Amino acid sequence: MQSHNTILVLDFGSQYTQLIARKIREQNVRSIIYPFYTSLKKIKELKPKGIILSGGPTSAYEENSPQIDSEIFQLNIPILGICYGMQLITLNYKGKVEPAKNREYGKASIEIITNNEILKNVKNKSVVWMSHGDYITKIPEGFSVDSKTENSPICSISNSEKKIYALQFHPEVAHTENGKEILRNFLFDICKCKPDWTPANFIDEAVDSIREKVKDAKVLCALSGGVDSSVAALLLHKAIGENLTCVHVDNGLMRKNESIKVVEMFEENFDLKIIHIDASQEFLHKLSGVSDPEKKRKIIGNTFIEVFEKESDKIPNTDFLVQGTLYPDVIESASTGTASHKIKTHHNVGGLPEIMNLKLIEPFRELFKDEVREIGELLGLPHEFVHRHPFPGPGLAVRVLGEITEAKLSILKEVDKIFIDELKKFDLYYKIWQAFAVLLPVQSVGVMGDARTYESVVVLRAVTSSDGMTADWYKFDNDFLEHVSNKIIREVAGVNRVVYDISSKPPSTIEWE
Repeated sequence: MQSHNTILVLDFGSQYTQLIARKIREQNVRSIIYPFYTSLKKIKELKPKGIILSGGPTSAYEENSPQIDSEIFQLNIPILGICYGMQLITLNYKGKVEPAKNREYGKASIEIITNNEILKNVKNKSVVWMSHGDYITKIPEGFSVDSKTENSPICSISNSEKKIYALQFHPEVAHTENGKEILRNFLFDICKCKPDWTPANFIDEAVDSIREKVKDAKVLCALSGGVDSSVAALLLHKAIGENLTCVHVDNGLMRKNESIKVVEMFEENFDLKIIHIDASQEFLHKLSGVSDPEKKRKIIGNTFIEVFEKESDKIPNTDFLVQGTLYPDVIESASTGTASHKIKTHHNVGGLPEIMNLKLIEPFRELFKDEVREIGELLGLPHEFVHRHPFPGPGLAVRVLGEITEAKLSILKEVDKIFIDELKKFDLYYKIWQAFAVLLPVQSVGVMGDARTYESVVVLRAVTSSDGMTADWYKFDNDFLEHVSNKIIREVAGVNRVVYDISSKPPSTIEWE
C-alpha cells in the first residue's frame, strides 16, 4: 500500500525500534523501518514526511559506532532523534556527548523549560522513561534546551527553524506518560501527516494492486489455518475470486481436530476453493527417530514443499503463490548492521517459489500482526479465528521434546485441548498472547490409587506479549492451576505430573524448541 504520509524510522539497533513504528501506526500514519546506513538517494526516493533516528546500544562518540550521513539534515525533512538519535544530532551540530556519572535507567520526572511544538500538551513533572549511559555536556549549535531531569540537565533539545528535535528519553514506551502526545505533535503539527493508514484503506488499495498484478492468472495459497494465511486467503479471494485455490495440508502436527475445523470453517462461511490433503502419516514417517529441533523443522519444511508441489502440479496455469509474511519477519531478515543471532529457523513456505517457478504475493509484508487481525475482522473472519493464539509452523513437533511418535502426539493433543478449553471457560484465553503445553522426554514417579506409576511430565506455558518479541509469563490464580493440573492428570492416560513455566522472554524463548 502506498501512502504519501510516511515516517521513516532509521534503526540504530534499539530494542524499541519496532515499538516506535507500531506507535506511529496506532495514529493511522504509515511508518517504515530502514537500517541506519540507508543511502541518501534511497531516503529521497521514499519521500518521508519525517525521519526518526532510533535509540541504540552503543555510544555515539565511540570509534566504529553507527553514524549517519550529515546531509540528511539538509533535506528539509523534520527529524526527531530519540536517545542515541539525540546524541548523533548533538555531535553533527558541534555539541558534546560524554559518559554520565550516573547511568539513567527507568522512570524520571521531566521539568519543562520551553513548552515548544514538540512538548505541547506534555505535563510538567510527568514521568518519562530513560535508558542511557551518556549525556550531553555541550549544547549543539543553533539548538535550545527544552527540558531537563535530575540526572540529565539537557533532556530534550530543538531547532524549530530547521525542524530538528531530540529527546533523551523514549516517548514510544508506555512508561512515558505523555509519549503519545509527543509523537502526535511530531506527526501532525510538525510533519503535517494525515491519518490515512487504516485497515479499510489498506484493503481497497491491496485489492486494486493484486488485481493489477495477477490479471487472469491462477494463484495458490498455502492455507494453514493460522491468522496470517487465513486473512491472506480472504483478501486474495476478494480480489480475484475463483482464480484462487487454497491448499490445506494436514501434517498431523496440529491441535486435536484442528485441521478438520479449519477446512469446515472456510467451506461453511466463505466460497473458497480448498484442497484438503491428509499427509499426517508421511510427516510422521519422515520424523521418526529425529530428536534435534532444527532437523525437525527442516524435515517438516521440506516435506511440506514436496506435498504442496505434488498437489499444485494438478492445477494448471498457476503463476503466483500467496505468503503471509509479516513486517517483523522482513525487518529481522534484513541486516541492520547490528549484531544478531539466529535463535531458531522460522518455518514458512520459503522454498516453494524457487522450486515451482512461482511469483510471490506478500500482501502483509509491511504489516504487524495486530494490523492483520484488524483486516481479518473487516473481511468477516470469525472473532475466534482472528484472535486465536499464534501457533508455530512446525506445530506440535516442537512441543514434543525429543523424538516424535503418534502416542506422544496423542497425549499432547489431549493435554493441550484441556488447557485451551479451560482458559476459554474461565475467560482467560483472550488475556493471553500464547498458551500451550509441552511434553517433556522425562518420566516421573507418581501414585494413582494404591499403585505406583512411572509416567510423563507435561509443562504448561502461558505468556503475555504485544508482538512476541518480548514476553512475560502469565500470573494465573493458584486455584486455576490446581484445577487444570488435576483435570489433566485425571483425564489423560500417561501423564502423572504437571508443571508451570515461569520464565520470561528474554532470557527464555516462548517455545521450548
